[in-house]
Amino acid sequence: MQQLFNLKNKVIIVTGATGVLGEAFVHAIADMDGKVVLIGRNEAVGNERVKQLQQKNKEAIFIKADVLNKDDLLHANEIILKKFNRIDGLVNAAGGVVPESVIMPGEEIFDINMDGMKRAFDLNLFGSMMPVTVFGRSLQQSGNASIVNISSMTAQTTLTRVLGYSMAKAAIDNYTRWMSVETANRYGDTMRVNAIAPGFFITHQNEKLLINEDGSYTERSENILRNTPFKRFGKPEELCGTLIWLLSDASKFVTGEVICVDGGFHINSGV
Repeated sequence: MQQLFNLKNKVIIVTGATGVLGEAFVHAIADMDGKVVLIGRNEAVGNERVKQLQQKNKEAIFIKADVLNKDDLLHANEIILKKFNRIDGLVNAAGGVVPESVIMPGEEIFDINMDGMKRAFDLNLFGSMMPVTVFGRSLQQSGNASIVNISSMTAQTTLTRVLGYSMAKAAIDNYTRWMSVETANRYGDTMRVNAIAPGFFITHQNEKLLINEDGSYTERSENILRNTPFKRFGKPEELCGTLIWLLSDASKFVTGEVICVDGGFHINSGV
């Protein structure tokens, strides 16, 4: 059974690898003997994380790239194939709340910042589609590839304020299901496409919405915790079991799924 979850010899790309969730992801993949390619924009953080992994005798490289820049990703693809000669997995962890797409209480809902909404879609939807577009052929050629997109609770139920993020993540769910069917129809079982929908985890992007300057929880946080049966925020490493399952051969007959990891939030009526 352990063999099913092992990632030995698999080359896994993680975009957004310099973020909070990305850090947990790359360590989890490395711990399961995967070869990790960290992609992000923060070169200092990326190189430091690679150093940490290499100190544990794990194989990892960092490539500075913007997930919305096709030339950056094409260059990354060349580097990866030159070093490893294959790509077996892609984790689309780049994303986050764009401040200009947030509708705060008291703001007029008919004066939505459309440019902000477009930026939210660029980062959270097209920032996942572009890596699939660039790395997809290499993934398919591996013969046993897995793509894991990162969705959100905002795609499962209505949350106030984060309109742009919510719509973009709902589109991620649709894209995941659409791509899973298309790849299966064209390439059989050589490529799986799934998503993880995290519940509430405190990250750099949402920290100001959830934590007051004095370190206490905001009213929004209190509402979230009240409606989460486990009554707490998630820890980044608590996403990793699902991630490893989806990347590994343990999920070889699973595609088109959006797996909620949320402490029960999305199924709770509050009654």
